This record gives sequence, C-alpha cells and structure tokens, in this order.
Amino acid sequence: MTVDGAQLWRLNQRLLSAVMGACAQELAELGLETKEFFVLAEVEASPYPAEIATALLLPKASVTVYVRNLVAKGFVRREIDDADLRRHRLVPTAEGVEARDRALAALATEYDRRLARITPQDRTELQRILQEMLAPPA
Repeated sequence: MTVDGAQLWRLNQRLLSAVMGACAQELAELGLETKEFFVLAEVEASPYPAEIATALLLPKASVTVYVRNLVAKGFVRREIDDADLRRHRLVPTAEGVEARDRALAALATEYDRRLARITPQDRTELQRILQEMLAPPA
C-alpha cells in the first residue's frame, strides 16, 4: 500500500483544525482569537513581528493586526531593542503569559483526549515519528 504524503499532510491539518475548533470557546473566554493565540505563543521564540510572520507563515500585515490586538488587550508590550534602538521587540506581559499557558493547557487537554483513542505504544511511536520528521536532514 502506497502512503500519499499529501493525504497524510491533510489528515494532520484536519486533526489540528479539529483540536483548535474544539478549544475555540476556551480561547474566546481568555480573550483570544485563534490566530492571536498562535502569535502570542510565538512571541518569546520570535520577538519581532517579521520573525513571527515567517515562523507562522502569515502575511506581515496580518501579524501587525494581531500584534496591535494583543497589545490593546494587554497580552504583549513593545520594547525598544537595546541592540538596535530603531527596532521594537515584543514581550509577553504577565497577563499574556497566563492567557497563553491556559490556552496551551486547553489545547493539550483536547489533544490528550484524542490521543487516548490510541494505545500507549502507538503514542510513543507517533512521538518518535514526529521527532524524526522534524530532525534536520542527515
């Protein structure tokens, strides 16, 4: 049996969408739209809007809108970059960290609910496979 990479990609995308959809209400209760959550979750790893756009495959203009919303909600603040005073970097606020962590917990709970459908051995194998797929090429 041939495994179609595009089909696997679509199944993975559907799973992620289903998990996000199941958590949409909890995100809304935290004051986050789905894409705002992704931006907020990326801020510590990528503190500049252009880096966030690249990491999340989002248009820079969209990231600008999400960042403005997150700043207005008090989840993120802009700081002058000490290395380049012309640039602003993003820093999550305490409220932003709390919202991000609660949203991640909701996503983990929903994902765990779905993982419970497969055996512990299959979960271990899935983790191994995903790590192998993410590893740099040899």
